[in-house]
Amino acid sequence: MDKDCFSLEMAVRDYECDLQGVVNNAVYQNYLEHARHEYLKTIGIDFAALTAQGINLVVTRIEIDYKTSLASGDRFLVEVRLERISPVRIGFRQDIYRLPDRKLAVKALVTGTALNAKGRPQLPEAMKDILDRV
Repeated sequence: MDKDCFSLEMAVRDYECDLQGVVNNAVYQNYLEHARHEYLKTIGIDFAALTAQGINLVVTRIEIDYKTSLASGDRFLVEVRLERISPVRIGFRQDIYRLPDRKLAVKALVTGTALNAKGRPQLPEAMKDILDRV
């Protein structure tokens, strides 16, 4: 893991598995979202504060490659790397690794933006400053 990578360890809960005994494909998006939100908190981006200012962070696209399945009780690590996609779009490169063997389970690119009070894409200055450093 490099210095620009955030990681969060989690565990699969029984109710997240489907009839085949593995994590349902839609649940991986919850894991990715939770890790993104935790990451944003660590870099000073507060969803509630932005919303109060009329700024909404939104996901515009998710690309997920499923590599191997996680099962009930598995521990796993979600890694997050932030990147600028365009002047108004941000990308989160995210990987999920099963622990302890670090076998890749999911590789994803989540693209998003911020919408101003008029519903137009506009990244807040705090986010621009962070993106300039990555």
